[in-house]
Amino acid sequence: MKTVTAREAKTHFGELLDTMQREPVIVTKNNRPVGIMISIEDAADTLIPEMFMDKEPGYDEWFQAKVGGALEAFKSGNSIASRHDDVMARVWERLQSRTKPVSA
Repeated sequence: MKTVTAREAKTHFGELLDTMQREPVIVTKNNRPVGIMISIEDAADTLIPEMFMDKEPGYDEWFQAKVGGALEAFKSGNSIASRHDDVMARVWERLQSRTKPVSA
């Protein structure tokens, strides 16, 4: 996975468009990751498409009920919560496993 600074991304944007078709590109600012550039094909495997899809009637109510139920379970102590850092580590592991070259 390629990592570039925000300045490099600005200067070499066209090249990064080509690179992100092959692999995700992490953009950093002040030595901290601030964004990721991925292809449309890679985005299809994420939650991004849901942001742009038309929802079925009743979806928002169903979603609110699910979130409300999860919050109630958390408040009552009947759920297991994960630390943000642990969740993000699992997300990065999944992303890296998808971008590793396959051995022949």
